[in-house]
Formats: sequence, structure tokens, C-alpha cells
Amino acid sequence: MTILIYDNTFPGFLSAVFEVYEYRLREVSIVSEERWQYDLFGGFKNVATNNEHAARVWAGLLKYIPADVRNNIYRVFLSEQKGMEDMLLQYMRHIFTNGDVSRDYSHPAVMYVTDTNRKVHREKHRMEAFVRFRQTADDLYYATVEPDFNVLPLIADHFEKRYADQRWLIYDMRRQYGIYYDLHAVTTVDIDLKTTLSQPLDNVLHEREGAYESLWQNYFRSVNIASRKNPKLHRQHMPLRYWKYLTEKQG
Repeated sequence: MTILIYDNTFPGFLSAVFEVYEYRLREVSIVSEERWQYDLFGGFKNVATNNEHAARVWAGLLKYIPADVRNNIYRVFLSEQKGMEDMLLQYMRHIFTNGDVSRDYSHPAVMYVTDTNRKVHREKHRMEAFVRFRQTADDLYYATVEPDFNVLPLIADHFEKRYADQRWLIYDMRRQYGIYYDLHAVTTVDIDLKTTLSQPLDNVLHEREGAYESLWQNYFRSVNIASRKNPKLHRQHMPLRYWKYLTEKQG
């Protein structure tokens, strides 16, 4: 068994796939640097990210599958689930051998990709619905989230179109990075927002932010019909893990 170790990035993963075919590796496993554990009896190789090799693999898939099916591979990669690299490798091998296999549900890799892609897609839509911005004194709108999957790359386009006239930052507290829009383009930023948010926010937030939040909370309570409360259904559509970042759920 040969273990290929990559740098946790999608181009790095595709570079590892390229090496599988370049060296015709049969018994192989692809593992990220974060998850790899040294095995005294196993062979391993560090794969340097090669954007040219990654592009060749990514473009090569279009010879066998349409672009929307190809994008499922990227969404599954963003799930960050343990072992997803090997399942994606099986899926891609199946594609390169048999073409568009997206409906071959008898194959375990196809079922895995289909199921995981659905989960990531659902989390993407939840993030688009549950992001709550707060305005700072310098007119930056920021929001903190903690999604199950790494969906910030998937929601950037939605928020760029919806809030094109304001600067905003959406920060993933679990993965400690964010996406920032400066009125021109969205970029990825690495900042220690946890430390910043541990300090008093009185001098950071806009002077009217407290009033806006109270207004939203009052509106949420006013539209709530007590006789029609269904806590179980409510938690189904708005899971508890999101509540600590929702303005209407504070206080």
C-alpha cells in the first residue's frame, strides 16, 4: 500500500490523483497532512501541489462527465469527512473507465458521493439562510458561522450578489478563516477573530447595532403565533447548533 500525503487543498488532492495515474499505482490511499499518522510498515510519499497537474485532472473529467456532475467532486471534498479522498479516487477511477456513472447507485463510491453531496448542498443552503450580520463602527458587516462542512467557498457567490453594495466578512469559527468582500471581489482571509471577539465589542460595533438587534428580536417575537408552536418541527428546520449565531435567538 502506498500512501500519498497532500497539503489539505483541493489542487493538492488532484495532484495526488495525477500521481496515481502517472505512476500507475494500484494499492494506494490519499491522506491529508492533518490526518496522516506515520506507519512504520507502510510506504508513503509527500505529494507537492502542482497546479498544472491538478488542472489536467480537473479538465480531463469533462471528457467523461458534464460540469455539474464534476462539481459534485468538489463539494464532497469540502465535506472534510475522514476517508473521503479514497472514496473520491474510486469514484474518479470509475468515471475514467466507464464515463458518466453518476446514476450507478450499485457502486459504493457513487452512493457515497451522491449522499455526501446532498448533505453539503443542504448545509450550503442553511448557511445562506442563517447568516446574521452585525455592523461595526467602520461600516463593515461581519457574521460568524460554524457549519458542519467547509461551505464558505460555496456561499461566496450568493452573498456577493445579494450584498454587492456593502463590505462584509463571513468568518468560520471552526476552521478559523473567512471570506471578505471589499465592494470589488471576494477574497479568503486568515485572521484570529476568536481573540478579537473575546474582547468587549462596545468600541467595535456601530452605535445603532444594539437597536437594530432589538428591533429584529421584537419582530421575530411579534410574528410568532404561540398557539401554532411546534418545537420539534422548528428544530428540524433550524437545528440547535445554529442558534448561538442567530440574532433572534439571543436573550
